[in-house]
Amino acid sequence: MSVRDGREPVGIGLDVGGTKILAMAVSAGGTVLAEARRATPAGGEEVLDAAAGLVLELAKVLGVHVRELAGVGVGAPGLVDAEGVLLFAPNLLGANMTSVRAGLEMRLGEGCSVAVDNDATCAMAGEWAFGAAAGCDDALLVTIGTGIGGGIVSGGRLLRGAHNFAGEIGHVICDPHGPPCPCGKRGCWERYASGTGLGRLARDAAQAGRARALVERAGGDPDALRGEHVVAAAADGDEEATAIVSEFAWWLGLGLANLANILDPELIVLGGGLVLAGEVLLGPTRAAFSGFVEREVERAGLRIVAARLGDAGGAIGAATIGFGALGALDVLGAAGADGAGTPS
Repeated sequence: MSVRDGREPVGIGLDVGGTKILAMAVSAGGTVLAEARRATPAGGEEVLDAAAGLVLELAKVLGVHVRELAGVGVGAPGLVDAEGVLLFAPNLLGANMTSVRAGLEMRLGEGCSVAVDNDATCAMAGEWAFGAAAGCDDALLVTIGTGIGGGIVSGGRLLRGAHNFAGEIGHVICDPHGPPCPCGKRGCWERYASGTGLGRLARDAAQAGRARALVERAGGDPDALRGEHVVAAAADGDEEATAIVSEFAWWLGLGLANLANILDPELIVLGGGLVLAGEVLLGPTRAAFSGFVEREVERAGLRIVAARLGDAGGAIGAATIGFGALGALDVLGAAGADGAGTPS
């Protein structure tokens, strides 16, 4: 499984989230060979200890030494600079200013190279190489979870920007007087169009005396309402839940239209747990998007689709980033047999 012995290269990708770290061993062809996960610790050094432990665990499962891996990639939830330092993580504040690349390479030992990027950028890399965006030269990935993340392919390249911060779309401000955001600002798009935002809309409805069936799903406690309660009820045909989803889709469609006006993608991929609701969410989002985007009729072929790799996209994409950093394999270029470009 090493580059040296002529067998198909294997890399390990880690997707660091606010609650869990998911690690996957991935072949050059995009096949997941093994996976493991651990709860995300609070502190940066503890996160690195857990990440290193997962890499060693998967290497043992594969029967290889870590230096035989074709690369290790990490998707981190926040602003990651070009040196692999997690400068700011609004949903994992204890890991701010953590030198992820240097710290992980030190723990894994000589001969193991590590690449680090934003988690949504990694998810975009995965969908571009092996998922819904394969074959696209201009695509946008929007991950809808606790917050909103973004990954961008522009002109056949992953877009990272001057400071490596491109894709922080969740923190575009929609209302400077809106609800506070963990980033320190107010009224960020993710306060309205994330899973957290959907839950807030449901709780507002409950406090106004509506959404009684939704409250029952949450065990009778309005404060316990979450986004997943809303999409499940809407899928079952609950009218109040459907109305809340429509309001949420208005905010989501508004942001997507603004991004489409700026980036002009041929494809918008939506990822994250809420997307599992399928057309319950995608249908009203497309309708709202159509009402906001400039001259949709001129944007031939522009589609809004669900991510194909699901929750695995971040880890698979991190593995592809790791491959590229080591120079062992141009994974995105290899996927370009069906059209994907090469990473920057």
